[in-house]
Amino acid sequence: MRRNCITLFFLAATVLSETDLFAQKTFSISVKQAVDVAFENVVSLKNAKLDYKIADARNKEITGLALPQVSSVVQGNHYLSLPLIQMPDITEAAVYRVLGREGVRNGAGIPVNPDDAEFKVNSFSFLAPWNVNGGIGVQQLLFEPQVFVGLQARTALLESSSISIKIEEDKIREAVYKSYYSVLIAQKQLNYLTESRMRLEKLAADMGVLFKNGFVEKLDIDKTTVSLNNIRTTENQIKNGITIGYAVLKQTLGLTQLDSLVLTDMLSTESIKDGVLEENFSYENRNEIKFLNKAVELQGLDVRRYRLSYGPTVAAFYNFQRTGQRNERYLAITGKPWFWFNTGLAGVSISIPIFDGFQKKYKIKQAQYTQEKTMNLLTAVKNGIDLEKIAAKNTVLNSILAMDVQEKNMQLAEKVYHTVKKKYEQGIGSSFEVLQADTEMQQAQSNYFKAMYDAIIAKVNYLKAQGQLN
Repeated sequence: MRRNCITLFFLAATVLSETDLFAQKTFSISVKQAVDVAFENVVSLKNAKLDYKIADARNKEITGLALPQVSSVVQGNHYLSLPLIQMPDITEAAVYRVLGREGVRNGAGIPVNPDDAEFKVNSFSFLAPWNVNGGIGVQQLLFEPQVFVGLQARTALLESSSISIKIEEDKIREAVYKSYYSVLIAQKQLNYLTESRMRLEKLAADMGVLFKNGFVEKLDIDKTTVSLNNIRTTENQIKNGITIGYAVLKQTLGLTQLDSLVLTDMLSTESIKDGVLEENFSYENRNEIKFLNKAVELQGLDVRRYRLSYGPTVAAFYNFQRTGQRNERYLAITGKPWFWFNTGLAGVSISIPIFDGFQKKYKIKQAQYTQEKTMNLLTAVKNGIDLEKIAAKNTVLNSILAMDVQEKNMQLAEKVYHTVKKKYEQGIGSSFEVLQADTEMQQAQSNYFKAMYDAIIAKVNYLKAQGQLN
């Protein structure tokens, strides 16, 4: 029994591990490919695409209102007690009139007087106990303001939903670019830190040998050890930052944390400068402007809808009905208990509004005010875009300038370090100068990568402001 339990445990563990293995995916992607992956997986974009399908279905619903409306009905009923109507019984009066006209006398020898007839009433029903009705009706709208304007708004509504998808794509694209490049820059910075750590480790090892031979003091080794511990700490911090950056990037791409990412893009100052300040701006480059323009168009159609509602609603119709009645008395007349007959009706209905308490008037005003608000918002958004462009342009220029300066500083710091190290190796320099030069070089590298990150973020913001972040 125990052996079977152990076997089942290992079998379950194997199945679970294989499930996790198959659940994991590895993505080796450039930033463009990362954007494509995000477009396939991000929930907000999926919902935006579903909103487009909803709008398309709503359009088809409106189209259906302009098509013939066909309906049918079948009804059967049985009267437990037939509804009766009362009719005068004129039979006796008619007989008395004939007898009087012929001069007939009664038993007393008195001529028959038609006024002697008694007034009687008979109760009877025009309905049969069993009734069956079946019919079909067709109605075709010829003119109806709501449907008429709705048909005109179909294209604009779909275009508005399509622009909403593009706006969501812009947000995702911006987030992917920033997350992707933050990880890429951190990885590049980690490579430089690793090289610095390896240099200090070699320096510490060399100084250990010199210390044993009495050429350096213990103080020099301690200083080197402090610098080495500091760089190891910074290296671990960068590694942890990269881990967090990957987690954020996976979330941005709509992937699970079990998935693996390999970033394939190469980052350099030249690639950051490429395409910057190539201005070809139009407000229509921004999907927010397209969306608001489309909203103004739709609201204009809304105003027109209410104005047209003063007009009549015209519809053509045709109805056909077949009715059956069952009564045992029909046997004596037709030889069948059922009596069937058809009814057909065709016509045109016109509904003309006369007075609605000024409801339509104020609906038109509400629609006009709403359109005016959107136009005001459109102006405000354009002004905001103008400010965003100016700020983004100046920021990217300053960031690129700072990146160039920090790159030169880093190159100069590296040159100083190598010069000091050669002097130390030749015995004409001190270990303190080497450590100081190495620290300055690390600081220059850190400043450079920070400037590079600022420049890439500024470039993304600039391209977004221009509507050219593709």
